[in-house]
Amino acid sequence: MDWFVAPEYWLSRLVFQRALAVVYLVAFLTAALQFRALIGERGMLPVPRYVARVPFKLAPSVFHFHYSDRFFAAWSWAGCAVSAALVAGADSLVPLWAGMVLWLIPWLLYLSIVNVGQTWYSFGWESLLLEVGFLAVFLGNDEVAPPIVVLFLLRWILFRLEFGAGLIKMRGDACWRQLTCLDYHHETQPMPGPLSWFFHHLPKPLHRVEVAANHVTQLVVPVLLFTPQPVATAAASLMIVTQLWLVLSGNFSWLNWITIVLGLSAVLFPTTAPKVSAAPLWYEVLVLAVGAGLLALGYHPVRNMISRGQIMNRSFDPLHLVNTYGAFGSVSRIRYEVVVEGTADDVPREDSEWREYEFKGKPGDPRHWPRQFAPYHLRLDWLMWFAALSPAYAGSWFGGLVERLLENDRDTLKLLRRSPFPPDEPPRYIRARLFRYRYTTWRELRETGACWHRTYVREFMPPTRLAAPVTQRR
Repeated sequence: MDWFVAPEYWLSRLVFQRALAVVYLVAFLTAALQFRALIGERGMLPVPRYVARVPFKLAPSVFHFHYSDRFFAAWSWAGCAVSAALVAGADSLVPLWAGMVLWLIPWLLYLSIVNVGQTWYSFGWESLLLEVGFLAVFLGNDEVAPPIVVLFLLRWILFRLEFGAGLIKMRGDACWRQLTCLDYHHETQPMPGPLSWFFHHLPKPLHRVEVAANHVTQLVVPVLLFTPQPVATAAASLMIVTQLWLVLSGNFSWLNWITIVLGLSAVLFPTTAPKVSAAPLWYEVLVLAVGAGLLALGYHPVRNMISRGQIMNRSFDPLHLVNTYGAFGSVSRIRYEVVVEGTADDVPREDSEWREYEFKGKPGDPRHWPRQFAPYHLRLDWLMWFAALSPAYAGSWFGGLVERLLENDRDTLKLLRRSPFPPDEPPRYIRARLFRYRYTTWRELRETGACWHRTYVREFMPPTRLAAPVTQRR
């Protein structure tokens, strides 16, 4: 069936698949390097405890049947290996059915991780990777031309992602309608990047232009994805450029990058398509059946998107096949940070020597300039930003973090940039204090070399110690 395929998109598919495999690789690497302290057997939110109270049908995962840290590590590193093979083009070296299996493997592996990741994996880009990754299974390899149905569904995801984000802004914080949100956003975003300070200090009229351009890109341009070429390519390219601008201005894990990957699937590259075999009947039937099923399931995110009570970042099925997205429906005007400190004193006093723990990505030392981490995801740092917004966001895990710092737990300390205590001399007490942070001015930067200025607000957690003597876990 000639109408079933679009041979001219063969290079678009190739670029999309290789780029998506890179995102998978980053996601699995993040899981492998951080899980022990977060969801491991002795983590802050252990997987065994979670699967004991949540049934398999609500959170399908292999870890319902068996969990150990060694097994989880092998699972994550297997995901890295398969992703690396896909980056190298292994799916093009095998028959069509085998290539589809290769793409199915990382989806199944990552689904098992996300479904037991709890609050550490509650971000929209986790579901987005799974939704896009599932479609990638049916995109085919070098044996067949790209199916039009799958290309359409990829654009449909991109449309819902961007248009939904645009709607949540217009319905949410008034600063989006007043074009003033970027007066605050670069300073208060979850994890600033190395250029965020400079973005914040751009002239306010330029910020107004940025917000207006964002509205056009999210509310108008996505409609053009479904128009004939070259308009669709121009629309996708504009969305890609916008995402690259966001990459420069902050650290949003792989959210911007997977959006760019989706945009690449809609770009028609000027090249001659190679000759390929006709798609086998079983493949056509399977793709059409999956496409019809996904469109039917899409009723829920569409209904949410057009609803006045629109919600952000929620999956409508345990397999994360269809989801709703959105970000920054409201923008904080003031940045707060939780600063964690420890002391070796037997009796904690205000004049004790309190030493500050430094995190890798979140602001701490006012002189420490932010680094670029995205697309790598610093999960603890992101949750610390939420904790500063409200202690309710940290209720399930912050006590576990404090306990592990009091034990000098090595897996937890690996998540930090610096611990002020030697490995064999843990602190006796830990406390947490809330500070207000703001970017310094150009003059303050020249005079002090600090990109942040901070002011003490209040106590976040009083000095706390272990009830029993410390015993090293490992």
